[in-house]
Amino acid sequence: MRVLLPTPLAGYTAHRREVQAEGATLDELLRDLDSRHPGIRFRIVDEQDAIRPHIKIFVNRILAPSIRLALAPADEVLVVAALSGG
Repeated sequence: MRVLLPTPLAGYTAHRREVQAEGATLDELLRDLDSRHPGIRFRIVDEQDAIRPHIKIFVNRILAPSIRLALAPADEVLVVAALSGG
C-alpha cells in the first residue's frame, strides 16, 4: 500500500516521500517498512510500541489511534511529523 512520509524521515528512504509497504495492521506495515528502510520504525514508534508524541499517522485521512489499527490493501497511510523550533 501507499505510504506518504514527511521530509524528516525521507533520509531513510533514499529521499523518497512516497513508498510502498504491506501489512494487515499498522504495526505490520511499520515493520515491513522498517525491513525495507532500516531504522525508520524507531523514529515513528517508541520502545512501548506507541506512536511517538510528535508523530501523527492518518489512514485514509483518519487519525490512527494506535499501531493495532487494521488495514486494507487499498488504504493510504500518511505519516506526519510535528514541527518545532523557536
